[in-house]
Amino acid sequence: MAAKKPAVKKVIAKKDAYKVEGDKVVRTKPVCPKCGPGTFMAVHKDRTSCGCCGYTEFNKKE
Repeated sequence: MAAKKPAVKKVIAKKDAYKVEGDKVVRTKPVCPKCGPGTFMAVHKDRTSCGCCGYTEFNKKE
């Protein structure tokens, strides 16, 4: 039996969570309402979730 390969984690740099518009810095990802500012939520196909506390918001199906 062949051994499984370990899952490769995709590392996202903190600088990718921000965007510069003119002279303002804008956050591109949502912030966790439980953890507060500075903790971004991961955006998935059907939900957004926090990696720290596990808070999840599901997208509404239309």
